[in-house]
Amino acid sequence: MSNEPNSPPHTGTANTFGFRTVPETERQGLVNAVFSSVASRYDLMNDLMSGGLHRLWKADFVSMIGAPKTGRAFQLLDVAGGTGDIAIRYAEASGPNATAVLCDISPEMLAEGQTKVAAKGLDHRIRLTQGNAEALPFPNGTFDAYTIAFGIRNVTHIEQALAEAHRILKIGGRFLCLEFSECQVPLLDRLYDFHSFEIIPRLGAMTAGSAEPYRYLVESIRRFPNQDAFADMIRGAGFERVSVRNLTGGIAAIHSGWKI
Repeated sequence: MSNEPNSPPHTGTANTFGFRTVPETERQGLVNAVFSSVASRYDLMNDLMSGGLHRLWKADFVSMIGAPKTGRAFQLLDVAGGTGDIAIRYAEASGPNATAVLCDISPEMLAEGQTKVAAKGLDHRIRLTQGNAEALPFPNGTFDAYTIAFGIRNVTHIEQALAEAHRILKIGGRFLCLEFSECQVPLLDRLYDFHSFEIIPRLGAMTAGSAEPYRYLVESIRRFPNQDAFADMIRGAGFERVSVRNLTGGIAAIHSGWKI
């Protein structure tokens, strides 16, 4: 993909905040401030960043979880679950014995998620808890599936978050990640760059009163490892049968792995 002129290469996130280099100890606080400021407009933000395609991508993503529609209990952990899109879709698509824990580091995002969960009448099947993806507050081998959608690139230490995902899954459990990735279609990549760097910050300024949170989110996508590099990180955390499914030419991708 052709990056925006002068943009840094894909280097991970530990010491970066968008295209800025920041002290590692300050990064999480900066990220938290972004999501605190956009929590009430987060769903709109995803519409702006994806042109509404995130709704289709999430439908595909949730269909891959494979929760039973009847029968045995099945428990999902949705990390960085924010406003509840994934957990709600999962609950609506699965049977009554399928439950979810929605975990997010941001209290503001959790408040938005709680409102949506309650409005759907799903309080008895979706529990919300505050927690850091790098140090999850759950015992080993607790969950049947782990999902994270548009959240992993905001984690300071991705390897630690992946290790935690592996730890809390049962044997035979599945890891699924939906994230913006590297567009791999010529011409589409240039259009995507223009939309990302020129259109999205302007739309953010118009709809939310500030372009800066949207500029960070666009830059964080460019900093995130591409499909192959991220797949290698997932394998490095101990997952097997790792696969990648590109969406819309690689603008987003679903990574999958299994704890064997």
